[in-house]
Amino acid sequence: MKVSPQCVVSLTWTLKDTSGDVLDELDDPVDFLVGAGDLLPAIDHALQGHGAGSTLDMALEPHEAFGDYDENKVFLEARHLFAKALEEGELLRPLPQGCNPDAPQDLAYTVTDIYPDHVVLDGNHPLAGMGLRLKVKIHTVSEATIEEIGAGSCGTGFFKLQR
Repeated sequence: MKVSPQCVVSLTWTLKDTSGDVLDELDDPVDFLVGAGDLLPAIDHALQGHGAGSTLDMALEPHEAFGDYDENKVFLEARHLFAKALEEGELLRPLPQGCNPDAPQDLAYTVTDIYPDHVVLDGNHPLAGMGLRLKVKIHTVSEATIEEIGAGSCGTGFFKLQR
């Protein structure tokens, strides 16, 4: 069977930045529903027509991956609005009451800096603005179940992080 929309592919990969630094390695095959948002559209497209055993090398520009970095998604908020146990790198969704009403509520925000009087929140995806290099191996290709199609996912979240 070849990869087509609404099939399930089992993949492993190595994800690198354009300098060759490894950002993520998936050593054990994971299932993804093709054409449903489990994968980035550029990856879905590149997989089409390939079968089990195929290996693909992809170069993804920011607009094909997680978008360009948007400074308008960075907000300074008063420190007192957050729990004392707040840590850098923590993801927040939704934002606490009292935060900037212009901050989009549909984003997950990463706490990038904590100061005595304010907190810096970044609504960009951590890989926004980065060109990515992805080496993918297709292990299996199968028809999606009715449940997977109905859910619109195989439950894999790597590319589903909504920022």
